[in-house]
Amino acid sequence: MRNSIGRRQFLCGCCAVLGAAALPRQARAVGDPEIVPIEFASFHDQTFKNEYLQFMNVTIPPGQIAAYHRHTRDFAQVYMAVSDAEGTPLGGKPLIVPRKVGEVLFTNYTKKPGVHQVANVGASDFRIMGFELFDSEPGRFSPLARPAPYVSVMDNHRVQAWRLILQPGEAAPAMQQAAPGVRIVVQGGMLVEGIEGKPDHKLNLKYGDFAWQNAGPVRTMRNMGTSVVELVEFELK
Repeated sequence: MRNSIGRRQFLCGCCAVLGAAALPRQARAVGDPEIVPIEFASFHDQTFKNEYLQFMNVTIPPGQIAAYHRHTRDFAQVYMAVSDAEGTPLGGKPLIVPRKVGEVLFTNYTKKPGVHQVANVGASDFRIMGFELFDSEPGRFSPLARPAPYVSVMDNHRVQAWRLILQPGEAAPAMQQAAPGVRIVVQGGMLVEGIEGKPDHKLNLKYGDFAWQNAGPVRTMRNMGTSVVELVEFELK
């Protein structure tokens, strides 16, 4: 497997995910690797974009490598499928960072840009879903606290994130979406979403689903299915 991939590669926290804006190709010295914009890195799929962020869905199959790409914008992500992923920062040494499905990570690339490449040397897919933030300055939005069973898993100057795990029949009480953000489905199932002033809304969520969420609604969530549902929800700052 390692021979088929070539040199060992490195995985940085957001390595398999989103990154920099499209930059023009520049002349490079003989032997230097080509660095592509994040949107053109192999296996990086830009699935959503608006005025606030660019969302990326990255799945690297076993034995495959994502090209060197540059990150200059802050990036938040969720690990959706883990495997033996090696990577190398440009000019650095290879490193493997063990990760868990559902793990949430933020990298402050605005402060410290980086270039890296990822190789999947394992036997299963390596998948990350995440987004880079276009606005370099936070402070436009102020997320509100959420009641249990929501659990805060990230709270920094750019984003706040909660994990919601609902057992069959379990419900989450009313909370307000005070800032715009995104929902990522780690484990899918049947939910009933209650939004203040509107009829109940049934959702058949699947693993890997993504949804943009506007600020404002007060909502409840109830698991009406037979399987555990796990969501990670981000709100912007």
